[in-house]
Amino acid sequence: MTYKESFIKFMADSGVLKFGEFTLKSGRVAPYFINCGNYKTGAQLAKLGEYYAECINEHGLKPQTLFGPAYKGIPLSVAASVALYNKFGMDCNYCFDRKEVKDHGEGGMFVGKTLEDGERVVIIEDVMTSGKALREVLPKLQGAAKIDIEGMIITVDRAEKGLETNKSAVQEVHDEFGINVYSIVTINDIIGALESGVVAGAEYVGKMKEYREKYGA
Repeated sequence: MTYKESFIKFMADSGVLKFGEFTLKSGRVAPYFINCGNYKTGAQLAKLGEYYAECINEHGLKPQTLFGPAYKGIPLSVAASVALYNKFGMDCNYCFDRKEVKDHGEGGMFVGKTLEDGERVVIIEDVMTSGKALREVLPKLQGAAKIDIEGMIITVDRAEKGLETNKSAVQEVHDEFGINVYSIVTINDIIGALESGVVAGAEYVGKMKEYREKYGA
């Protein structure tokens, strides 16, 4: 089993990936749903960090610092930095932002590594729906230092066109900011896992393909 297949099984076993009929925030009715809020144990977080580390290693990224946008990105960046060291011997800094600037003590917008000019940074997030979170955090990062954003890692690329364009959120972010977004898996990987029996739910393959055909970017 590849690490991608293992991750899809992990999501299903954790109750994060479900199949059925789900009305999304966009109003679209999808045959699958991903709820990263269902990760809740130390074992799950440790395993999740390993998958992020695998994806970073697969794409040859050499970050000096992992940045996790508050709030969901905070535990993810910490878990990924631990896994990078344990699995690949990469001792990476981590950093995350505050929702509000601290006005006492040492103050500041960030916790963890103080960003410096030229620092290679990889952003760690769970999913990307519209790119809104990235648009909110980029000014903070670029205001802190002239960093080099090597890329952004998310768990799943739905490869789904937006409501107003035929581009996916991943494509829009690349076109607008020049940032490469790498996903641990894509919707095509999930369909493949259903077809090969890695996860139960082969009866949903047809609906998954229909959805991809209708809304795929």
